Amino acid sequence: MKLLTLHVDYINFKPLKKALKNIADLPEKEKSGEKIGESLVVMTAIERGDLIKETVSELVKNVKDIASQVKTKKIVLYPYAHLSNNLSKPEDAMSVLDKSEKELSKSFKVSKAPFGYYKEFELKVKGHPLSELSREIKSSESPKETKEEYDVKQLLREISKSKLDTSKLKDNDHRILGKQMDLFSFSDVAPGMVFWHNNGLIIYNELVNFWREKHKEDYQEIKTPQIMDSKLWKVSGHWDKYKENNFVTDYEGRPFLVKPMNCPGGMLVYKNSSKSYKDLPLRVGEIGVVHRCELSGVLAGLFRIIQFTQDDAHIFCANEKQTKEEILGVVNLINSFYKKFNLNFDHIELSTRPEKRIGSDKEWDIAEKVLEEVLKENKMKYKINKGDGAFYGPKIDFHVKDSLGRTWQLSTIQLDFALPERFELEYTDKNNKKKRPIMLHRVIYGSLERFIGILLEHTNGRLPTWLSPAQVRVISFTERNVKYAEKIAEQLSNKIPNLRIDTDIRNTTIPSKVKDAELMRIPYIIVIGDKEEKSKEVAVRTRGDKKITNIKVDEFAKMLKKELEKKL
Repeated sequence: MKLLTLHVDYINFKPLKKALKNIADLPEKEKSGEKIGESLVVMTAIERGDLIKETVSELVKNVKDIASQVKTKKIVLYPYAHLSNNLSKPEDAMSVLDKSEKELSKSFKVSKAPFGYYKEFELKVKGHPLSELSREIKSSESPKETKEEYDVKQLLREISKSKLDTSKLKDNDHRILGKQMDLFSFSDVAPGMVFWHNNGLIIYNELVNFWREKHKEDYQEIKTPQIMDSKLWKVSGHWDKYKENNFVTDYEGRPFLVKPMNCPGGMLVYKNSSKSYKDLPLRVGEIGVVHRCELSGVLAGLFRIIQFTQDDAHIFCANEKQTKEEILGVVNLINSFYKKFNLNFDHIELSTRPEKRIGSDKEWDIAEKVLEEVLKENKMKYKINKGDGAFYGPKIDFHVKDSLGRTWQLSTIQLDFALPERFELEYTDKNNKKKRPIMLHRVIYGSLERFIGILLEHTNGRLPTWLSPAQVRVISFTERNVKYAEKIAEQLSNKIPNLRIDTDIRNTTIPSKVKDAELMRIPYIIVIGDKEEKSKEVAVRTRGDKKITNIKVDEFAKMLKKELEKKL
């Protein structure tokens, strides 16, 4: 069973028409829908193999647990099939919901949305850390396969790539652009994980290379294992705090965690050798792939996924003064990154201590004070986001607004006293005494995948030339221009090493060739015809502009080389 719980200010829902033919008609009073105020909305999907009695028991137990934490006495049971593609029989699902409603009604005021109907709904989710939670309930007695029997052709049909429903998407939605530009795809064999195609991987790698270029002077780069023993995560606190959102595997009877964060591995790298105050501040970065379990129904292209890449860095500081200097340095680095991509921050938030946290109140007082002082001293406008800090420390979050007006938290700076304490990190001060470092966690892109999605939509796929998968395409006007078109492509490749250039010498019309190049959002389209051969110039069309500029090859190469070197 899959659950998505939402603590809301209100929810409105109204049944529209039957989704299941055999479902009973609704009473007249239920057809007009219902409006419920502050409550815990429990979206459910009952799956094949769920045992009714055990599932009811676990559902009731989980709902009571969450309701007690968010302090509500109203429950809305909302059947939501989109959370799973492995649904149970309708009669089993209805039985679970009916029995659960009966049990929960003993302690709560319970409402239930109609089962088996298409419904429209509107809700307003509260903004605290527990307002959105996803959980999975598995029946421990679910039948096991005793014989491995399968139809290969049927399996192949099931794992064939999913079709993208574009009916409700804007033209510049990154999922549509990703398909048009052949950047990436998704498959049910790996929900919420990106299959990067060559074009998309070029963008991904260019962003990583840019990150490394900007960090090589001041940061050491490390790489930590993808799965690590549960002992590490119990020390860090991730095992207990986010148990439902972790992928657990087993090795020789020992539980291992597929890493949801990079920081615990970084702690072990720090502990591997003794440190002196002369080594601090120590800046250590990692381009790390992490996994966090999300329900399939809430996945959304590159914006909400299970496997993603964080451009983490951890900075170990000796004292508060050094910490404030490092925070300001990170703020300046963040601003330089986003200026390069012409992205503006919508707002900045200071997120304070959550209810579920580690570390003493005294440490939290100091950490919140340090972050707020940096913001005030540097005249940075910010909002207080009460209770939404990381479980180990408060943070400064930078939010970008996308093309649809939605805001996304990308960059973040987190101040942490707790993990250095839990991992017993030390350095030796000037007086040869052991001291505990202060630690900063920070990301610039945030999630590299989400950043790419936002950048694609922000530019409508017209990425800066240095990021574009194909930077130049040379098109032949007729068959007699093919050799000269290939010669121009070769000349440009020789003048600009690593230029991503290709040719379109197909025997088809110029409008068709230009349209294909435009669909791929290629920055420079060069058309070679008889006129260009005679004048020894090239006709250049730039970034969707219908205007054609005739220019000498050397002059074009010089201009393009400068643009690429400066990443304009």
